[in-house]
Amino acid sequence: MTIPASFIQELIARADVVEVVGRYVQLKKAGANFMGLCPFHGEKSPSFSVSPTKQFYHCFGCGAHGNAIGFLIEHGGMGFVEAVHDLAGQYGLQVPEDDVSPAERARAASQRQKQATLTDVLEKAGDAYRKHLRQAPGAIEYLKGRGVSGEVAKQFGIGYAPAGWRALASVFPDYDDPLLAESGLVIVNNEEGKLSEEEAKRYDRFRDRVMFPIRNVKGECIGFGGRVLGDEKPKYLNSPETPVFSKGRELYGLYEARAAFRDKGYALVTEGYMDVVALAQLGFPNAVATLGTACTTDHVQKLFRFTESVVFSFDGDAAGRRAARKALDGALPYATDVRSIKFLFLPAEHDPDSFIREHGAEAFARFVNEATPLSRFMIEAAREGCDLTTAEGRAHMTSNVRPLWSAMPDGALKRQLLSEIATLVQLDAPALSELWASAPGPRKAGGGPAQQQRRHDEPPNYGDGGADDYYPDMPPPQDYEPARYENDSKPKFQQRKFTGKGGKRWGGKFEEPIEPLRGRGTPPSRPDVAVRLLLSNMAQWEALSHELHVMLCDLPGQHGALFTWLDSQLHEHGVQPWAALREGLRGLEFEPLAERLMSVAEAGPVPEGEEAQHLADAARELASVLDFMLEELLKKQENEAIAAFGKDPDAPNRFRAIQARRLELRARLRSSGSETA
Repeated sequence: MTIPASFIQELIARADVVEVVGRYVQLKKAGANFMGLCPFHGEKSPSFSVSPTKQFYHCFGCGAHGNAIGFLIEHGGMGFVEAVHDLAGQYGLQVPEDDVSPAERARAASQRQKQATLTDVLEKAGDAYRKHLRQAPGAIEYLKGRGVSGEVAKQFGIGYAPAGWRALASVFPDYDDPLLAESGLVIVNNEEGKLSEEEAKRYDRFRDRVMFPIRNVKGECIGFGGRVLGDEKPKYLNSPETPVFSKGRELYGLYEARAAFRDKGYALVTEGYMDVVALAQLGFPNAVATLGTACTTDHVQKLFRFTESVVFSFDGDAAGRRAARKALDGALPYATDVRSIKFLFLPAEHDPDSFIREHGAEAFARFVNEATPLSRFMIEAAREGCDLTTAEGRAHMTSNVRPLWSAMPDGALKRQLLSEIATLVQLDAPALSELWASAPGPRKAGGGPAQQQRRHDEPPNYGDGGADDYYPDMPPPQDYEPARYENDSKPKFQQRKFTGKGGKRWGGKFEEPIEPLRGRGTPPSRPDVAVRLLLSNMAQWEALSHELHVMLCDLPGQHGALFTWLDSQLHEHGVQPWAALREGLRGLEFEPLAERLMSVAEAGPVPEGEEAQHLADAARELASVLDFMLEELLKKQENEAIAAFGKDPDAPNRFRAIQARRLELRARLRSSGSETA
């Protein structure tokens, strides 16, 4: 059995360690963290801290620390694979499990190469469509009529596919290249197999349409949506399913909207490309759209990588209600106590664009704020067609609502809804719970028949790099390979032991904890400090300028490689807590560097009421460190300019410009009192 490391990272990012630990330990809010009595050693005063921002727990008494998976392993006595399955089940995720042979790995590498090639082909087509738009007055007039400015059209990369059957032949000299068909740009008609490959008729899929590039979270073009200029059918045409594009997983506008999710505080899910573009034009750049398909759990999961609040917008007609019902099914597994999911139903005569133009942005914002919460919409959907004045109608509603309620993760919201549903169907909550419990359902953490049937007849395989050796909260051995977890067996549960303060069990062995940086060896360098601050709060990376990104990624050795990796993680997964980043670091060459620097950052609690000050102090510290690093870089550039005197006529001007900028930076550092940092 194998579990991809990427899935482990995604699971840690989705899970809430406070929720997981809180099922077993009574926690109380203490500043930015939660505190409780440590479950791993006897104590009378709380020293067990759980951080919702870092997604880690840490005991200041015994040194126990880790993430949600590590807690289930250590506290619940589970094997690694069992803990992953248990945690994934709580969050509605399917664990991918397949044994990967060398041949399969080679095929996967080939597939990745093909995906990169297809993306290049699609990017080239997108460039051509944008050039065609400049000479397409009809398409320009259509966009202007919809109120789309040139700036917004450029932001979304909107283009135009000419009316000819083979317009792309001028873009791709080898029009018979199989990649054009595989990318969905060209249709090959061989009359149901009657014609050979050479005789088959080829023509452009998109003709005389306004073209909307569909981008993944990295900003790569993976497909297109095309809209006709008139009333022809189909009005919208999407790229077909390809190795790089699956409409059931992708969202139009996600790449462009990610930063706006944070600024606006929520994601707005609409029904079409033009809704997204028009909303961005009208002050709502936080909109995305499904691609001609119902909203799926994959869509919802992807959105919750970037925000904790999602509003689904639908037309108020019957079709809109049906679409909302499907979105409800996709959202329920992610309806935790800390997330907000709402459903917005516009008047039948309006879409978001027309509503804002008629009533204004403020009215639309109020409309969004007053949207129907998931809890209310779920009950409305379940009681539809049920006469609650009769026993039969109430029984019918009980049957309708059970699968919806069961799909929700456990928490305060789910338990409140149980009481509300019980009142509506005229049962008390314990009776309703007993009724539903009589049918088989998903096993919850901490017990149940499925857990009691774990295999105990197979000895633990310590030392083979398998599941029994792997504890996500502990540093792995040097020969650890992170990509595979190959054993479902587990050792019988042992009482936790400690080798002095901070000692910890790992794979049947006992090791001393990582020593903190304080008071040992050389002090941390400025790149070290930048690593610690950015891994502690990844959101700060997104706020840095492009120049600072380049400076950090170009650092020599492991520091530069780590910052390059961090940038790729932001594009792939969005902002993640340290616990999720820790999983993504497994087996990478700079993992020990990050682990060493973060050993201090993981533990320290933030005093009550000082959370904002703590974040502000960290931001100031990062800004100061980066200013000094930038000054050093400018000094180096000055020296390079001086060395070019006599060879490059522009070198003196370049030197003066760099020197002026460095002196300005130095003056700012002195005025802030940071000149000795």
